[in-house]
Amino acid sequence: MAFTWLLTFSSAASAQITEEIREIESSIVKIYTTSAAPDYFTPWRLMTPGQSSGSGAVIDGNRILTNAHVVANASYVQVQKHNDPERYLARVGFVSHASDLALLEVEDEAFFNDTPALAIGDLPEPNTEVFVFGYPVGGRTLSVTKGILSRVEQQVYAHSGEYLLAGQIDAAINPGNSGGPVIVDGKIAGVVMQSAAGGRTESLGYFVPPDILRHMLTDASDGSYDGFPDLGFRTQDLESPAAKAAYGLREDQSGVLVIKVFSNSPADGVLQENDVVLSIDGVAIAGDSTISLSRTLQTNYKHAIDLKQIGDEVELTLSRHGKERTVTLTARRRQENYSLVRGEEFDAIPEYYIYGGILFVPLNMNLIKRWGSDWTRSAPVNLLHARSQWSSPERREMVVALQVLAADVNSGYHDVRNWIVDSVNGEPIQDFYDFVQQLRGNESEFVVLRSDSGFQLVIDHLEAIASEDDILQRYRIPASYSDGLFEDVQLMAQ
Repeated sequence: MAFTWLLTFSSAASAQITEEIREIESSIVKIYTTSAAPDYFTPWRLMTPGQSSGSGAVIDGNRILTNAHVVANASYVQVQKHNDPERYLARVGFVSHASDLALLEVEDEAFFNDTPALAIGDLPEPNTEVFVFGYPVGGRTLSVTKGILSRVEQQVYAHSGEYLLAGQIDAAINPGNSGGPVIVDGKIAGVVMQSAAGGRTESLGYFVPPDILRHMLTDASDGSYDGFPDLGFRTQDLESPAAKAAYGLREDQSGVLVIKVFSNSPADGVLQENDVVLSIDGVAIAGDSTISLSRTLQTNYKHAIDLKQIGDEVELTLSRHGKERTVTLTARRRQENYSLVRGEEFDAIPEYYIYGGILFVPLNMNLIKRWGSDWTRSAPVNLLHARSQWSSPERREMVVALQVLAADVNSGYHDVRNWIVDSVNGEPIQDFYDFVQQLRGNESEFVVLRSDSGFQLVIDHLEAIASEDDILQRYRIPASYSDGLFEDVQLMAQ
């Protein structure tokens, strides 16, 4: 484990900096979380509750800014001030799992009497010295470390899997540091979120930068989560001279190639596959998908979309068959899933349906990650492969026969595991709600479930209904379906 050096100063200037740091210390809090995540292998149960800790900073409005992963699936949250042994009850006031940010509220307003609010600053220039405040493991007191901002670019956020702007610093990020502020000139320049993955680097950590912080705070202003918008198209780099010529670009032009336009999205009917997007809001897009935000900052053009709020307009200049045109799209909330695998969810109840003693679930990243930290290797290949397949109006997600609860009704299929269902009695499956609706409305003597390879499961419908109570009692399952499932099914049917 790598440890950063403690701050030691001797000069008068250093003494002044030390005093400024002491003033900030009273605004830093330690967060204690008890959480119990759902078990997606047995979705009617919670996993064993666990305790964890993180860090946070007081900001305006008597709120505490921290990471979403610090309080994800939380059932009980407490906060503690610097040099104060008392713990105060807190609750999650707003959470953006996409940006790995959350706002906490403390029921006892006296908590904020001697905790001045820190302001949100600007993103510093590269090579700027930064200070990181937090409560990492290995001690109970506040830790203050320093590092250098070495890089700013899009990164995959470990908590949500989103591809968003992040700052990189050369200070190690350890468990407990999460949610602590990165301070420059007495203001918050970011929120610590994760360390470099894979063990290939030392003393590298990442933080959520001010642009993403402000987007979350604006989103939170009405108390309703909207998240980041999406225009509903996907692109690839266009650096090959041959490809640029093939799609009608001049030598002095650059852009990205549209390879997918999703139905019912802002781009549907406006953009076409093989269009080349040349600029976004007047900012030119390079062939490697980057734009220049400043003299020192160059990042993926997606960042310009990420900064938009729902309802904002986005102007695109594109080339179609060598002819330029300008179009305007209105940013809307992202569709639930663009691939056949739902993204990871938090603070949510898993959906499931048991029919004929077979446990059916929608395929999502929560399920795939249940195979452990090495899920990219240990999860079933067929489930992993589904992540690379686009969704469509005809098929929005996949349904998995996760396991068979052995009984007479499903005799012959007791070894079936992690099997993707393609159709019910010859009818294709659109999504999990459609699947449940087909089973509930079945009037045939037998239900024939088929995979895309042709393998079948055949269940006697009346026997499935008659055996339901016995199977639930035998395996001590409280219900044959998840809470609210049929309300959702009816809503989707309208």
